[in-house]
Amino acid sequence: MTGTTQNHERRGRLLDLIRVRGFAALEELVRELGVSESTVRRDLDALEEQGSARRTHGGVLYAGGMPRLAEFDERQPAHWAAKRAIAATAAEIIADGETVLLDGGTTTYEVARLLVGRSLQVVTNSLPVANLFASESRSDLVLLGGYVSPRTGVCLGPYANELLGRLHVTTTVLSAAGIAEEGLFNAHLLLAETEQAMLRAAGRVIVVADSSKFGRKSLTLVAPLSEIDVVVSDEGLGNDWRQTIAAASTQLLTASVPDESEGDRELRSSPRRRRHA
Repeated sequence: MTGTTQNHERRGRLLDLIRVRGFAALEELVRELGVSESTVRRDLDALEEQGSARRTHGGVLYAGGMPRLAEFDERQPAHWAAKRAIAATAAEIIADGETVLLDGGTTTYEVARLLVGRSLQVVTNSLPVANLFASESRSDLVLLGGYVSPRTGVCLGPYANELLGRLHVTTTVLSAAGIAEEGLFNAHLLLAETEQAMLRAAGRVIVVADSSKFGRKSLTLVAPLSEIDVVVSDEGLGNDWRQTIAAASTQLLTASVPDESEGDRELRSSPRRRRHA
C-alpha cells in the first residue's frame, strides 16, 4: 500500500470519527488511530483545508462536507478568499445564545461553517446549512419547509414565508446577488419574497457580500440599504460605496483578504476588521 493510499484511508477514518462524535479531542484521535500527534495534526490540517473539520482548542469539530449542488459547484470558487474572510468577520459579531437565521448563499454557508460548535439556535431554509448543524448537540436547529430549489437546496415559497411570519430571531444573515444604490437585489422572485420575510423576522440584519457584488442589479429588489443594519464586505470596496452605505446609516465592516498563497487556514483564523461609521 502506498503512502498516499495510507494517508487517504487514515483521513477517511479520522473524518468518520469526527462526524460521529461531532467533537473529538486530539489525544483521543491519537490513541484510536495509533499514530503520532504530529500525523494527526497534519491530517486535521488537510481536513480543515477541504472544509470537513474545524480545529478548536484541544480538538476538532465536524464542519460537514461541501454541498454538491449546481449553485455551489459554479459559484463557491469565485472570490473564495474574500468569501471566507468576510464570513470570519461576520461570525465574530454573532454572540453565543443568539437565534440566527441563515439564508442559502455561498458566503452565508461559510458563515454557518464557522458557527458550528457554538451555543446558538439556528434557523435556515438551506439544506446544506442545515446539514452542518443536524448532528450538532450544542445548537438547536429549525429548518424552514417549502419548495426545494434543485440548484441551491434552498426551501422557499408560501410555506416557508408563513412559518417565518411566526418567528422572531436575533440576527438574520443574508447574501446578495447584487447591491445597487436602491438596495439589495436577488435574481429569484420566490427567494426574494422569502428573504423579505427573513428581514421582517429579524432584530438585526447582516448582509455578507464581496465587493464584486456592488454596482450590480438583479431581477428583484429585496430591501433598501436603510433596512440593513450591517454590511460585511472586503477591502476592495470602493470609497463611493463606503459613502453610500454610511449615508444609509448602515454599519460597514471590511475584512482584509490574505494572499491566496497564505492559505485558507489563515483566512479562518483572524482577519483584520475595520469599522466605518
